[in-house]
Amino acid sequence: MSDTVRGIVFVVLVIAITLVWMRFFQPPAPPQKAGQAAPQTSATQTAGPAPAGETQAASAPAPAAPARIVAVEASAERNIVVESALYRVELSNRGGVVRSWKLKKYFDDQKPPHPLDLVNADASRDLGWPLSLTLADQQLQQQANAGLYDVTPDTGDLTAPAEVAFHWSDGHLDVTKKLKFGENYEVSVEASATLDGKPLAPAIAWRGGFGDKAVYKASQLVTVFYKQGDSLSLLQYKKLGVPGNQSQPAQLAGPLVFTGIEDQFFTATFIPDGSDISLWHWTQYHNVTTDNQTSSEPEAEMAAGAAQPGTLKARVYVGPKDLALLGKVKPSLEELVQFGWTGIIAKPMLFVLQLTHRYVPNYGWSIVVFTLALTMVLFPIRLWTFRSARKMQSVAPEIKAIQDRYKKYSMRDPRKKKMNEEVMAVYSREGINPIGSCLPMVVQIPFLWAFYRMLAGAIELRHAPFILWIHDLSAKDPYYVLPIAMAITTYLMTKMTPTPAAVDPAQQKMMMLMPLMLGFIFFNLSSGLNLYYFTSNVVGVGQQWYLNRAHPLPTRSKFKKKSE
Repeated sequence: MSDTVRGIVFVVLVIAITLVWMRFFQPPAPPQKAGQAAPQTSATQTAGPAPAGETQAASAPAPAAPARIVAVEASAERNIVVESALYRVELSNRGGVVRSWKLKKYFDDQKPPHPLDLVNADASRDLGWPLSLTLADQQLQQQANAGLYDVTPDTGDLTAPAEVAFHWSDGHLDVTKKLKFGENYEVSVEASATLDGKPLAPAIAWRGGFGDKAVYKASQLVTVFYKQGDSLSLLQYKKLGVPGNQSQPAQLAGPLVFTGIEDQFFTATFIPDGSDISLWHWTQYHNVTTDNQTSSEPEAEMAAGAAQPGTLKARVYVGPKDLALLGKVKPSLEELVQFGWTGIIAKPMLFVLQLTHRYVPNYGWSIVVFTLALTMVLFPIRLWTFRSARKMQSVAPEIKAIQDRYKKYSMRDPRKKKMNEEVMAVYSREGINPIGSCLPMVVQIPFLWAFYRMLAGAIELRHAPFILWIHDLSAKDPYYVLPIAMAITTYLMTKMTPTPAAVDPAQQKMMMLMPLMLGFIFFNLSSGLNLYYFTSNVVGVGQQWYLNRAHPLPTRSKFKKKSE
């Protein structure tokens, strides 16, 4: 064999002999004496520096074992009540959730009325409670929302300002919630969840519907909203959830300025407070039994939480959509009172109405006084348009004579252009603006729409009584007295307003039917809006009577001579 081959054989034999000796002939380790501590196996387990004159053995640190999580669970279910001058909140340690959130200054429609509860207990029992936890893993989420949390403090009812801390763990999943209640409508919320020591991304949900359930039996008027950048977006229940599967939560990644859920007059708004928040939204259905009939009712659901693992910190405003209160929240929540494009008119109108209410305690009479003042302010416009209508009425025979000469020609005939030129020449000669008679309605439309939007959003008018049968100016007239009176006065206004004789008879009939059509539309609108329009019509009828007496129709003889 060559030297190379002999070397290889030698090495192989040495290795084989060494392995056999270690396997069969290595002497056993001496037994450990009683009370002697086991030797340390890694440098990370050796406490303190090495003895003097000795060098500490360097070794790679062993991976640290996960910290052992102690199970934490209360022995029994209990409720905690936090109360202030504005609210009464009932919490449960079963899931660390809200069972009731009552606003002391606002009442429901029961007889006798009770403080309004923004939590729908019937729906929440089926779908989950407000301030429950939302996690990516459904099984972990169910465990967290079913656990009996340890509560601090463990005393009885609390008076705001107060703090309540919930803690629960099964030895693997560990959840904490901290709620800090102030004397106003804001609550600070802090939530965290870990699984075997690793942080999860928790979210706090408002489940089970929201708002005045006695008035809004369905969630069509309950909206999930969010503000991202400078844009406020609204999502009704049909737009919630994953397209094609509304019950599957859809995520809208943050950061968001704020997000929440609302009805016409109240809101629960989540505002980031040291951590960015994202939005999850979906729709769930639950069975409602009314008059022995069961129907499936949709409920808008939402959750605000951190998109990344960590602690969620947020402030939650749960209360009325009062402009003055919403403006004090930082960032301002005034946008939640939806005035639309009429905001430039509606906000000052609401301010004037509130100012009037200081001197006229009844909001119904405040609307009457406000309408009287507004109608008098607009009277110069009515006078100008009345004079324009009178002039058009005076030249109507001359206009009709011109139209009769050209009626045999079709609309495409070039000679029709000549007719229009002659008509405009008459208007120019008399200084008439053809659209002047339409100006009163054009001017009133923005005010009418602004007043409608103001009443729809002004919580001051919720349950505000007027007289006799009208107990809520934000709701429709239960006996339709105001809509009928509004339709009658609108008919009188139309009948008294000067109308050019040249107007087509079919068009005149349509104008006379307009009050009837408006009456049907206004049947389902608020009593406050009907009161405004009725008052405006009554004043308008009086003004029109005065104008008809003071400015009678001028003689037409001069127009006859001119036309001849």
